[in-house]
Amino acid sequence: MLQRLSISILILILPVLSVAYGAPMPTPAAPIVGAKSYLVVDSKTGYEIAALNADAPLAPASLTKIMTTYVVFSALRQGQITLQEEVTISEKAWRTPGSRMFIEVGTRVSVEDLLLGMIVQSGNDASVALAEHVAGDESVFAEMMNQHAAMLGMTASHFQNATGLPADGHTTTARDLATLTRALIEEFPDYYAWHSIKEFTYNDIKQSNRNSLLWRDDSVDGLKTGHTEDAGYCLVASAKRDNMRVISVVLGTASNKARSDGSQALINYGFRFFETRLLFKAGERISTARIWKSANEFSRLGVLEDLYITMPRGSYDDLESRLDIPAMIVAPVAAGQPLAELSVHLDGEELLRTPLRALVDNPVGSFWQRVADSVTLWFE
Repeated sequence: MLQRLSISILILILPVLSVAYGAPMPTPAAPIVGAKSYLVVDSKTGYEIAALNADAPLAPASLTKIMTTYVVFSALRQGQITLQEEVTISEKAWRTPGSRMFIEVGTRVSVEDLLLGMIVQSGNDASVALAEHVAGDESVFAEMMNQHAAMLGMTASHFQNATGLPADGHTTTARDLATLTRALIEEFPDYYAWHSIKEFTYNDIKQSNRNSLLWRDDSVDGLKTGHTEDAGYCLVASAKRDNMRVISVVLGTASNKARSDGSQALINYGFRFFETRLLFKAGERISTARIWKSANEFSRLGVLEDLYITMPRGSYDDLESRLDIPAMIVAPVAAGQPLAELSVHLDGEELLRTPLRALVDNPVGSFWQRVADSVTLWFE
């Protein structure tokens, strides 16, 4: 058990990797983008690289289909549907206006083809067909979308349909879309690869992916465009260079060119002036904690998953970490139990905060160990 009588604070310099860097590169302001809202984040850490009105609720247009895709991928993962099973196309799906993959009413189309028609061709008809197949009705599917949004922490989003066609109250934010995109990439890496497909042919009609960055920048491998009169031109783009992935969300630009140019500028800015590096490996001893009345006098502390950090490029050697450990920790302590808190700072700004956990079990010690520790604690 933990007894928080007082907190001891350790200041330590993080271990420096054997890579030499010069003076830290000054970080200029982000490029000016003609958008209502944008957000650039590192995919692995969620670190905010640049933002403009990132929490403003806006109509997302076809960026809605990122959530539609996430819900369908989740149904695939849970075994509720398969890629090979066929969907009978309803008249509602067939009549859905806007961008289409040109499915025909009454025909049977595989889930895989419908996903490609939605992801590559932005087919509204495919989106409705998938929603009806997964939930029986598009309105029920929209409720599923909202449930997934809540579980992901997308607190400012509300979905009314699977397509992004204009509807009262159908809004999200750049921040929520970044959260959703990070989850989709992390949870479904194999399916995510479909977002890099440049062309898809169905019903003898070949259509190109509307994300022009796929042709312009080899590091871009997704994700989704959107456009309505209300929403303007929107784009969520993701790019990976070396071991760093950047996600850019741009909402409400005036043209297709503006959304592409703005997204490219923000992606380049993220890679040029920021870096993401491995801080500690899973299971690595970061520190130790005294465990009173335990069979083990000390417990190794660490993280259970690899811990990464994003920072201005060249500033790694200037990072400082602070470790807060309770003044007294008494056995039993189970492996994985949080015992301390690590925070990482740069020039007084907190970049990261995470719990450190016991890496081994610390059972109650023998009678004599408990008596000896009790006496020591009494005198202290």
